[in-house]
Amino acid sequence: MDAQTLLSRHKGKMQSGEAKVELEDQQPYEVRDPDLKAKLDGAAAITLPRLLKVMGAEQRRRDVRAVDRAGMTAVQRRRDDARELVDARNVAEDRHFIHSVLALCALPYRRPPDNVREFEREFGRSSLRVQAGAIFDPNTSKFVQQGLPYGPKPRLLMVHFCTMAMRNNSPDIEIEDSMSAFIRALGFEVRGGRRGTIDPFKDQLQRLAASRMQFGLWNPESGRARTVNTQPIESFDLWLPKHEEQRTLWSSNVRLDDKFFETLKRHALPVDVRILRAFGQSARQMDIIMWLGYRLKSIDRPLTIGWAKLQEQFGSDVHELRKFRQSFKEDWSKITDVFQKLPGSLDEDGLTLQAAGPDVLLLPQKKLR
Repeated sequence: MDAQTLLSRHKGKMQSGEAKVELEDQQPYEVRDPDLKAKLDGAAAITLPRLLKVMGAEQRRRDVRAVDRAGMTAVQRRRDDARELVDARNVAEDRHFIHSVLALCALPYRRPPDNVREFEREFGRSSLRVQAGAIFDPNTSKFVQQGLPYGPKPRLLMVHFCTMAMRNNSPDIEIEDSMSAFIRALGFEVRGGRRGTIDPFKDQLQRLAASRMQFGLWNPESGRARTVNTQPIESFDLWLPKHEEQRTLWSSNVRLDDKFFETLKRHALPVDVRILRAFGQSARQMDIIMWLGYRLKSIDRPLTIGWAKLQEQFGSDVHELRKFRQSFKEDWSKITDVFQKLPGSLDEDGLTLQAAGPDVLLLPQKKLR
């Protein structure tokens, strides 16, 4: 059987509602991909029939997957890529980090009203308070009010900044000298226009650079509570050119606040940025993944988190418990579609997690150079 025949059969089955092609056919299957053909070259005669069958099965799997991906949306393809990473256990050596308070006490999911200038969240022993600020516009010589940062982009931006600071053991971070190069470094396609990626990133950069934050850290054993006042981004040459490919006329760097950097070194949470990018369309799904990375490494026995606690953690924009439960179930389904061996389950009581090793979410061990 050749590839075209298989693809035709698969398309027909997809149209009739069947999701998968049967792979148990015994007919020989054409091997075409160069890497698979190379494995056949020089094979001993006695092993060639078996090897041909194995390579044919792999070629068929690739062809079926190509047809499946052709019918996927961009979001579905990103999750499919992430699932391949999980299956391959391809853990990146270049680990990424985010401040654990930002990971556990998340920023807003949706755009707050323009008159809302403060946002507060808490999780266990940690609390976060964010205040919107202003940045200086050299074109008008005036400060311009910015809104609160929200959504997936400031999360990815903070992962990038925290990671660069941790790698270099310095609060000073050099960035690319054009907006489009910076967006590519974050792992995103550069698109202009009304629905492009450039303007949203500029907007979130400005909101994030202007914001002030307070971290509340509580130690119940000692009874001590600590408040850290910080503006995570101490300085940032942020008024970028109108044309995304134009180079800036100043030094391209970010400086993190010294207090923020010192607490980052003590409270850095390792993350796999490839997985976060795969869920980059949903801030809540990103937060669930980061929260899972924190939770799964800290339990040694089954733990059940009730629906009310889950809503307190992830339901800042969904006030009705019934609607939150449905929304969380949909998020959980998408996450477990990628992490198919995730040791957790949902029921009427909430979410039950089983003890797991640090590699469940492709999270490397926390180890600084």
